[in-house]
This record gives sequence, structure tokens and C-alpha cells, in this order.
Amino acid sequence: MEINNSRYIDFKVYEVTKIKDKYGFRIKLIFDDGTESIQQKAGFNSQREAKKERDNTIGLLYSGAYIVQKKISVSDLFNFWIENEIKLRCTHNTYYSFRGIINNHINPKIGNITLTLLNKAQIQNLYEQEAEKSHSALRMVKAVIESGLKYALNKQLISYNPSVGVKISKTLIAKNREYKPEKVKTLTEEQLKLLIEKSKGTSIYMQVLFSGLMGLRVSEVNGLKYTDVDFVNKKLKVQRQLGIVANSKKEDYALKTYTKQEIPVKSFASNRELDIPDIVFNAILEQRKIYEKNKHRRINDKTNPFQDLGYICCSSYGRPRCKSYNFPHFKKILKENNLPDIRWHDLRATYATILMKNNFSLKAISKRMGHSRLIITADIYGDKKEIVRDCTNNLIPFLQDVLPRKKDTNMKDLTKEGIEVNRLIDNEINELTKNEIKIVNATTNYSKEIINEYFSELIS
Repeated sequence: MEINNSRYIDFKVYEVTKIKDKYGFRIKLIFDDGTESIQQKAGFNSQREAKKERDNTIGLLYSGAYIVQKKISVSDLFNFWIENEIKLRCTHNTYYSFRGIINNHINPKIGNITLTLLNKAQIQNLYEQEAEKSHSALRMVKAVIESGLKYALNKQLISYNPSVGVKISKTLIAKNREYKPEKVKTLTEEQLKLLIEKSKGTSIYMQVLFSGLMGLRVSEVNGLKYTDVDFVNKKLKVQRQLGIVANSKKEDYALKTYTKQEIPVKSFASNRELDIPDIVFNAILEQRKIYEKNKHRRINDKTNPFQDLGYICCSSYGRPRCKSYNFPHFKKILKENNLPDIRWHDLRATYATILMKNNFSLKAISKRMGHSRLIITADIYGDKKEIVRDCTNNLIPFLQDVLPRKKDTNMKDLTKEGIEVNRLIDNEINELTKNEIKIVNATTNYSKEIINEYFSELIS
């Protein structure tokens, strides 16, 4: 079903009149794209009944709650939204991810419901069904539902957003997680050192360094060029990634280049300048020598000439790598050296976790990883299991001192001690608050230098 995604900006409600032996009235809507539409409400048995509905309609129009199209189903909305909004303004990967959620999780369960009749109970029921299967699927479904209905509200397709305030039982979520032990998603410092050592001399050595020691996404690594490197100040600009151009077709590009197009980085915060650890800088210099050697060797090759595109991570012919290139080589190194079977993207989590475990500024870590919010860095990329394990040694003496021993028969009154602990905590918080501005201003430059030194020493 075609949906008019324009908003009405003006209207005119005509007087009640007789329509086919009954009473009714007409509404003229003027939209923000300049188009107009006439709607009719009829079938009222009396003039008084029609006037009452007319007054109600005027109130809805003035408040912006008037529904322009009432016969739209939930599937109509989400199919239109994904093709006419998300596909045009989001990345290729986001579009396909959202489309999969809509086709496999939303439309089969609530797609046939009339959009204006969709309620909180139906949405909650959907969430609970997803929670029974997978917490990650639930998170994605919830995000798509909320975004799609927010769009519908903005376009005056619904009078309120029924997804707002819908919550899932924590017990249900916990039950779902209980039978799925958390997989290892990071390497320890020693494991990272071993991975780097064993990847040296392979075709993914540079990629391992950029992701493991600088926290870059694989698509950002593939997009790096020698022109992004400041060889004087040892800095690297991250300003592009390789991937699929949104709303594009494979046949529009040369063979084997569709997935290797230069596109903008993930977000505004992902545009960043990073200090380069010494080991990575030295590796870039060595890789440049190899690049120039391959370029000179194939300078007269007419059949398969060298493509001087300037990519740091490229084939011996200068062609950029695709996103999946690293996978088989990476998995082989992990298996041969008894390392945890992690994903490539988990190297970013390893990078963040190592820095957090060593008390580096979360603000500085977030900036280096290209995140717009600190919570993303801490919640998504920090391996809480590893961080908590490091805190255990500090917590045990405290717990032993505070908790009563088994042999104790009388509980001590710890009121005074509790007041003293609260006072000390308040003092610490106040002290931190006083220095917050200084910390925020100084943390970026200071932490850049310290992080650079830390990883250079870690691998040396």
C-alpha cells in the first residue's frame, strides 16, 4: 500500500451538509509538499451527531493528532519505512539488518494488525516472544519497532506511539541468558602479544595491528591510505571506510569492487585523528617499502597492472581488501596457537578492555574508538567479565573486613562505620567533581600519549 509521508500543515473543515440522505462533512488537507487532499466523513443519522464529530475532528486537527490514513497495516508501515527512509539515508549494512528484522520478526507476528489499532499489549507480547529466543534479537526488534513507530507518529499516521513505556520482565531476560554462557570476547594482554607475534609475516599483520593496538573497525582498516599518515608527528587520520554504497546496485560497479567502495565512516565521532604506537608506525614504514617494490615490479605489466590507489592494506597488485578477507587467516592463527575463538571485531573489545582494566580515561578511550557516547564504549565493548575479575583481589579484603564471620554469634552495629564510609565516599566524589573540568580538558592529550606509550611497551 502506498503511504503519503507528507505532513499536513493547514486544513479547512466544511460545514455539515446532507450527503446521500444522511449527514456528513468534508475536510481539506494541505500538505508540506504543496499537495492537497479532500476527505469526507458521512453516514451520520442526524445533523447533531455530525456536528459533534466535526467538532471532535477540528480538535484533533489543531492538536496534530488527526490520522490522515487509517487503513494502513503494521506491515504497510514498516515495508514503506525501510524502502523509502532507511534505504535512502542509512548504510547498506544497516538497511539489510533492519529489513531482516522486519521480514523475519515483525511482519510475521503483528504485520496484519491495523496500524491505528496496534497497542502496548501486542507489542509487549512480541517482545516477550523474542526474549524467549534471543536477547540480541529482542534488542534489535525493539530498536526497529520504536524507530518505525516514531516515524509513523511524525508523519501523522498514528496519534500516539504505543511502543513508548513498554517494558520486558527482567526475570524473562535473565532466564533467557541463564542457559547461554557468555563466550570469551576478548584476548588478554599476553594472548594479544602472541596473536601479533604469530601474524607477523602473514597478509593480515597490518590489519591485526590497526584493530588490536588502535581499536579500528575492519572497514576503517581497509580504507586507510598512506596519505592518512602524518609521518612527522606519527598521527593517523581515520576519515573513510570501504563498503557498499547505500542504495546502489552491484551491476553499476566493476567486477569485485562492489563491496570495496569508499564511503563515509560510521558516524561524525568516527572521524578522528589518532597517535600511532611505535610498533604500528614502524610496520607502516616497512609496508610502504613493500608497496613501492610491488609498484615498481609491475610498472610495465600491461595484462595486470599495479593499481596505485595508496591503500596500506592491499594486495600485491595494489587492490584494496574486502571485509571478509581477514577471516580465514585470522581463524587459522587462533586455532594453531590455542587462542580463544573470537571474532575479528572482538579485537576492538580487546583494545577497549585492556585500557579500561589499566584505568585509562574512558573519555580518551571513547574518542580513540570513534564513539559519540561513553556508554557505548563501556557497555558494548568493555568485557565486564575480564574487568570484574581484575577487581576481585581488591574486593575480597573489603568484604572479609565488613561481613561477619561464620563463628560470630552477635551482629555488630555498623551504623557508625556506615556513616563514616558514606562520608569518605562523599568526600571522594566532591574531590572528583572539583577536578572534573580539569580532567576532561586534560584527558585527551594526556591519555593519547600514555596510551601510545602503553601499547608500545606492551608489545616490545
